[in-house]
Amino acid sequence: MDSVTNIRLVGVGGQGTLLATELLAAALLRTGHEVKTSEVHGMAQRGGSVFSDLRFGKRVYSPLIPDGKVHILVGFEELEAVRYIDSLAKGGIAIVNDQIIRPLAVSLGAAELPTDLIERIRKRTARVEVIDALALARQAGNPRTANTVLLGALSRHLEVAPETWVQVLQDRLGAKLLDVNLRAFEIGRQASAEES
Repeated sequence: MDSVTNIRLVGVGGQGTLLATELLAAALLRTGHEVKTSEVHGMAQRGGSVFSDLRFGKRVYSPLIPDGKVHILVGFEELEAVRYIDSLAKGGIAIVNDQIIRPLAVSLGAAELPTDLIERIRKRTARVEVIDALALARQAGNPRTANTVLLGALSRHLEVAPETWVQVLQDRLGAKLLDVNLRAFEIGRQASAEES
């Protein structure tokens, strides 16, 4: 990877994409990196497309990731992962939640849902981890922790100590949500190890 690492998280409003980006940025800052983020959340509260870019390294001058320079793409949903797959750098990693949220056009019968989404991602990179984050979040104890499962999977590809992640989760989440998110994070790390 270059001296600056580029990560793009993509999903649909309500999936916790922006919270995951905030937690990721906090962990990387604690590790001594300079971090820059940018996000787009058009109609996020209505299930619209959401993506956030995060760049980190010793010195980062811009939050914007150049075209085709995403080192790690985290897709919280398959359609959004396919939408952004061309932004992935050669040899990049795609971590994809095995979930499809049907767009309104598909629900109304105005468009068909592609059936080959994961295959399209695999055509772009051989480094694909498909994780059923929703099922794993339920296993952790709360389906709303799917974003933390994906963050756990992502964490295996970053040089951030496990105790740093724990500290960030403790600082950012209330006591009521901490235990289930710690479980979800660890389950995501294990799922990534199994996919690799």
